[in-house]
Amino acid sequence: MPGKPPKLKRGGDNVFADLQVAESETHLLKAQLVARLQEVIRAKKLTQAKTAELIGVSQPDVSRILHGQFRETSVERLVLFLTRLGCSVDIVVKPPNKRAFTPIHLDPTPA
Repeated sequence: MPGKPPKLKRGGDNVFADLQVAESETHLLKAQLVARLQEVIRAKKLTQAKTAELIGVSQPDVSRILHGQFRETSVERLVLFLTRLGCSVDIVVKPPNKRAFTPIHLDPTPA
């Protein structure tokens, strides 16, 4: 159909916020952690079954998470999965005015 093309609007940094997904910031963080999880699995050439064994879940759970069904998986659990695969996870909190201060490094491994 000829006519005016639809107006495009540039999205923000969080596609989930653009789509008005509830808890968009948490969902973005989870998606970023799952992307890192995928990268580690590929780099280590792990199967889903071996990944499941290493992180302590079932292979179908790994499959669901890697295929985007991670809404019910907490941020803390995703961080635990990464540490079980040998990753170091740092949480950096910056003040709103971006002034430098000493970062806090949390070690999620039990003492």
